[in-house]
Amino acid sequence: MSKGPAWRRLRTLALALLLSPVLPAPAFAADTPATPASRADAEWILSRLARPAPMRTGFVEVRGSALLKAPLRLTGEYRRPDGDTLVREVRAPYAETTTIRAGDVRIERNGRGARTFSLSRAPELAALQASFGALLAGDRALLEKHYTIDTRGSRSAWTMALAPRDAAVAAKLRGITLHGRGAELRCIETRPTQGDVQRTLLAGAARAAETVSDAAALAALCTGTEARAQ
Repeated sequence: MSKGPAWRRLRTLALALLLSPVLPAPAFAADTPATPASRADAEWILSRLARPAPMRTGFVEVRGSALLKAPLRLTGEYRRPDGDTLVREVRAPYAETTTIRAGDVRIERNGRGARTFSLSRAPELAALQASFGALLAGDRALLEKHYTIDTRGSRSAWTMALAPRDAAVAAKLRGITLHGRGAELRCIETRPTQGDVQRTLLAGAARAAETVSDAAALAALCTGTEARAQ
């Protein structure tokens, strides 16, 4: 397997560590100005994102490309059956299951034999996966060893931007931005150093995206700007 496809799959699966069951967001008014009491700092966000296994959630992943008239759209489910296993199951427009367990990656796709490779082949991918464990644990100190953190917004609508410190990761990934409302993580934007932004909509945003195909509307669902436009 080439390192490019491996990076894309592992980057997405590392982000799966963030995923939590669909939870109702706390009752904060979306247009309430942020005050010191309602501001969403890193500690507050991490305490909401921390989730033990098992967990599962549906997703809608949107990949833009100048070569496509419409963004590529993948739908499926993330699962974390135990603390050592991550599963990404794509159900449409094709069927593919990628599993990370015990330092190995297994990729199964209909009509093809399963492929397995070790994370040791790409240490930067292993570092990326490990760093996201800090998010599940709510461990800010560990997370900051791998990323600089910038949080903005209130507890009703917040963002957390992560910029990689490791040179090998930064060579492929400019940054990751998480968008949430209350305790609900709604979207992950990843910005590779080459190519277009990839958006993974989760929870309420993924449900809302089921009937949306326009690229701008999907981007608005990710960032939450559709709520402010209503």
